[in-house]
Amino acid sequence: MEAQVSTNTAQLKTADLQQQLCEAALYVSGRPLDLKMIGSVIGARSEDKIRGIATAVAERYRMAGSPIQVVELPDGRFVMQLKAEFGKHVRKLANRPLLTPGPLRTLSFIALKQPVTQSYVVRVRGKLAYGHVKQLKDMDLINDERIGRTRMLRTTSTFADYFNLNHDPSLMKKELKKALQLGEDAALSLEPTKTDS
Repeated sequence: MEAQVSTNTAQLKTADLQQQLCEAALYVSGRPLDLKMIGSVIGARSEDKIRGIATAVAERYRMAGSPIQVVELPDGRFVMQLKAEFGKHVRKLANRPLLTPGPLRTLSFIALKQPVTQSYVVRVRGKLAYGHVKQLKDMDLINDERIGRTRMLRTTSTFADYFNLNHDPSLMKKELKKALQLGEDAALSLEPTKTDS
């Protein structure tokens, strides 16, 4: 009887430790992790077991009413992130923004209009958009495909993961319009300004 209680206690401790390790991995990585990566950290191989542990961590955050959430993405990866409604209150505390306003506006324009030609982006956003496009490609947020003499720009899966958006471009556009509070027919006013850099 004592051996069974000892075994059950050890199993509980192992499950708790695996949840803690999963939580630590999601926190430290700052990006979505697939089940294989989580499994390598927590010492598990079964995808069902790994998913169960990650889901338990997500549920714990949900039940606690935390501003932090653990989300399973459509492709099965898990990510720890701040809930959107808290972002505006703590944004100023972030070490450094991912992008300055100019490249961010160019990225938003590309995401909403994709696939879009680079020439159209430059025509709408101004000559500084050439530098923005290069920076965004270097960060793997967009990619380009050469079609004749022009380049067709699209967002990447890195972009979708970073901003927790759907990988399907049409669904992504709807999510972006909702997040940016744009109506379906709203014109995107991303005209270049003197402060864009």
